[in-house]
Amino acid sequence: MIKTNSPHSFHIPVMGLGYTIDSPIRVAHYGISSVVSIVDDDLIEKMNRYYSQKFNFKYQEITQKMHDYRAERVTAYLNLMDTVVKQKFNDFKEELAASKTVLTNYLAMLPQTSDLKKGLQNRMEEGKEAILNYLDSHLSPGAIDVNIMTKVDKDNFDKDQQLPIEFNDAHASLRGFANSNLRSSVVLSAGMNPRLYSYFENFDCFFPNTEDQLEKKIILKVSDFRSAMIQGNFLAKKGLWVSEYRIESGLNCGGHAFATEGLLLGPILEEFKEKKDQLIQSAHDLMVKALTIKGKHIPEQPLELIITAQGGVGTAQEHDFLLEHYQLDSIGWGSPFLLVPEATSVDPETRKLLAKAKEEDFYLSAISPLGIPFNAVKGTTNEAFKQKRIDDEVPGSSCPKKFLALSKEYGAKGMCSASKKYQDLKLEELATQKDSFSPEAYSKRKNVITDKSCLCVGLANASYLENDIAIKGQKQGVVVCPGPNLAYFDHEVSLLDMVEHIYGTTSILTVPNRPNLFVNELKMYVDYLRNEIANFSETIAAGQIKKWKTFRDNLLSGIQYYNDMFANAAVLPENNENTKGQLAFYKQEIEAIMIPELAVA
Repeated sequence: MIKTNSPHSFHIPVMGLGYTIDSPIRVAHYGISSVVSIVDDDLIEKMNRYYSQKFNFKYQEITQKMHDYRAERVTAYLNLMDTVVKQKFNDFKEELAASKTVLTNYLAMLPQTSDLKKGLQNRMEEGKEAILNYLDSHLSPGAIDVNIMTKVDKDNFDKDQQLPIEFNDAHASLRGFANSNLRSSVVLSAGMNPRLYSYFENFDCFFPNTEDQLEKKIILKVSDFRSAMIQGNFLAKKGLWVSEYRIESGLNCGGHAFATEGLLLGPILEEFKEKKDQLIQSAHDLMVKALTIKGKHIPEQPLELIITAQGGVGTAQEHDFLLEHYQLDSIGWGSPFLLVPEATSVDPETRKLLAKAKEEDFYLSAISPLGIPFNAVKGTTNEAFKQKRIDDEVPGSSCPKKFLALSKEYGAKGMCSASKKYQDLKLEELATQKDSFSPEAYSKRKNVITDKSCLCVGLANASYLENDIAIKGQKQGVVVCPGPNLAYFDHEVSLLDMVEHIYGTTSILTVPNRPNLFVNELKMYVDYLRNEIANFSETIAAGQIKKWKTFRDNLLSGIQYYNDMFANAAVLPENNENTKGQLAFYKQEIEAIMIPELAVA
């Protein structure tokens, strides 16, 4: 995040393509930062039209016939959001200064430790002008940060002619952000894309100016320290600075799940805490060399670097513990905000589904065309429409957007594995091999093909439904990808209630005996390892056995770390008497998992 005068110690991470597509318009005037996905230019164009009309701005359609339409759509929508947020922020400051009721309600939203809260309380009787002056110097709108999933970088074509790399999906999204008026950050997720990372060099806004300031910043979403060091140094060698490492639990998160090799969140955060200076100095030294070669301004001191975390946080105790024990700068609260209509774009039917869902309804699915485990919840409308097509023997999606048409198996233009065209070809191939499989094995292979869902449409539909925007084409319903932590939140809440829950003023949890976030994540990793071994269908090689053993050893090391932490920490992440017993239980579970050995010839 670009450093602001925000009083908040939480942010709202990106969720899907559409769930946070307009969150800054909803919450930024309160000083709350959020992240917008800029992958789906079709959704972005429709939201640009919707909000232009809502706030009486002139709307100029950007059609696909235009040369650089994808980037231009991103730029136009981000500029509109920037204008709307600034307008709402200025109006909100006037309301705070003019109305004691509005001011009192806003104070209730701020943490007790907030300097802004104390300052405003001291000036409540001094009049409108004094309050406005104080707000002008102490409050900024929350950041309008953007997210690019680096793997969603499909090559694009003009008829049969492949366009240059800069017209790839992720490249065009980045250009759209770089050309916008925003002074904020781009969050890069899903691992390193060297071509995309190199493209940053084309934009001066990502390099430090003569005042050692960055007009636009880079945030990396990472799952461990090694990944952070590799990616950060890669960018530093190009003169680019990573301003934030956003550490996300590998499994206790929403969206795609990138499991570590059994490394748990606590030990990962500990390593970042211990080695933060190493991360900073290494990147600074490499950046200085690169900037020298490029003839650009060289900061004498390392630029600001912050560390944040997200994934499965559910209580004020956990929030405060992560901030204090690991010296973090902010905590991401994602999935619980799906139950806050003031903050996220979710249709009423999906919000009701999420509120009613229990632990057993959340699962790690194989529905993503990317082939990466994907968090899902049972009972979505997408699930129903997809199954109806399978039952009618016409599986697959019409694939209107093609963002995930990344498989080059059947041609250079690529196909999405959720598309009807791709699935028809795969099912035809499978049919020719039918005699090679048992009926059960054949059915299983068929299900693997048809299980893929059209995420491009499904992850955007909730926004269309909520805002009464027409949905054309084949019915896909809604795909929603909450983290499993949402099982403990069971009703729709106001923004004020959610923020007060985060800061401990109240609690919106009604589910008793919720395990703390570390135990929840540990359980997910134990289940993941057990399922990996049970469902492994290929020939088991020595490398695979070594991988499983490393995974198991890392889990056991993590349990030892937690036992030591719970024994010695001044403040515990959760006052739960069962935690030590749960750790002991999962240790026994891990030790009981049988890892195969190589067969002796």
